[in-house]
Amino acid sequence: MIRIFGIELSLHPLFVLILFFSVLTGQFLEIITLFSIVFIHELGHVCAALLTGVTVKSVQLLPFGGVAVIEDHGRLTAGREMGIALAGPLQNGIMILMALALKQAEYGSSAYLDYFIGANAMIALFNLLPVLPLDGGKILQAALSLLLPYYYTLLWIGRVSIAASLLVVVFALLPLGTGGGLRLNLLMIGAFLLYSNITDQRNLPYRFVAFLMNREQIYERYLHSEGAARPIVAFSAKPLDDILRLFKRNHYHFIYVMNDDRDIVAVLPEQRLISSYFGI
Repeated sequence: MIRIFGIELSLHPLFVLILFFSVLTGQFLEIITLFSIVFIHELGHVCAALLTGVTVKSVQLLPFGGVAVIEDHGRLTAGREMGIALAGPLQNGIMILMALALKQAEYGSSAYLDYFIGANAMIALFNLLPVLPLDGGKILQAALSLLLPYYYTLLWIGRVSIAASLLVVVFALLPLGTGGGLRLNLLMIGAFLLYSNITDQRNLPYRFVAFLMNREQIYERYLHSEGAARPIVAFSAKPLDDILRLFKRNHYHFIYVMNDDRDIVAVLPEQRLISSYFGI
């Protein structure tokens, strides 16, 4: 484990073990190529995050991919989130174009370039699957957060991702029921996805609190633009939590409070509810 510009870089122990066995099996070049592709993919995320002012805590290379951990404290906009997620597959696309150019110029081993192109395509397409914590899942979550309340976007994308992860695990185990061999790579991927998504669901309350604590940017945008606030209509008996969970990521809200006779008894800016929620 090393640190570069404050970013922690680490190799998963299993990755080191795979490198060792690749030497014994004569596949060291292929494994190092995959390692390099994954590393460049993650560097794309890191560079995009740093360019948008987001803190990158660590990058870990796993036996089947990599993970760049960023820290946004709820301030990351949907557009920036999608840009950071797309930056990884974009690197794969650039590497594919470079390899095609080399192949067209008949420079280097054609067989190796074919492998390099296929590996990049596989990693890019896999990461674009709409399942968290893959890039495609992050892009889908960011896009839906522009249309749906932020809390429910996190909740349901997380639940769907858990279900998809379970399906990967089940698919990896299916051959055991018919006397076949275990799909170990798929099992490892499914287990990692499942663990990550369960952890994210457990952290959902903290992510939502961070979202509420950083709403001042939405308020400032509302003050300096001609856009109208998005109304939320709620009965006076409605729990405060339920109202806050209706807040959307890119909209400022006024809450219209009704009594049992459906008369408007109060109009509150969202800061009043957030202040009440935190006891300020």
